[in-house]
Amino acid sequence: MMRNIVLIGMPGCGKSTVGVVLAKTLGTGFTDTDLIIQQREKRLLQNIIDTDGLEAFLDIEMNAILSVEDKGSVIATGGSAVLREKAMKKLAEDGVIVFLDVSPETLAKRLANIRTRGIAAPSGQSIEEIYSERIPLYRQYADIVLKADEQSVEKTVEKLIAELNRIQ
Repeated sequence: MMRNIVLIGMPGCGKSTVGVVLAKTLGTGFTDTDLIIQQREKRLLQNIIDTDGLEAFLDIEMNAILSVEDKGSVIATGGSAVLREKAMKKLAEDGVIVFLDVSPETLAKRLANIRTRGIAAPSGQSIEEIYSERIPLYRQYADIVLKADEQSVEKTVEKLIAELNRIQ
């Protein structure tokens, strides 16, 4: 039985996009924990953060991750999943954790709409600040670190499959 492939990284690094293509390529299921949260809460991520606050959102996110029962699937997490150790332990139990590393410069270009996107961070925090705060956690939890700047989704998926084959 194949383990889950869990994608972590900053908002805008391509977890959902790469995840869908990877799942199609491997013929597996795909789960996006941000979508689980929105379906459960019947609200957009940004609305939850604005209304309930950051800590409450992180707990909601953790509970969504703890509820995932996937086996042999691709799982895209929210960028803030690494802020809850219990969530990451669960994901690591039956998954290979892949950090899609994208530079703050590339993220800034991709996240021109940062305030509507549902990024779990204190208001007013820059992409660079969020990145430097989270990068040690992404690296700590990752089994595979994949640079995902300046290349197509297909190329990222190709590199990722090669890495997965190398470590299994």
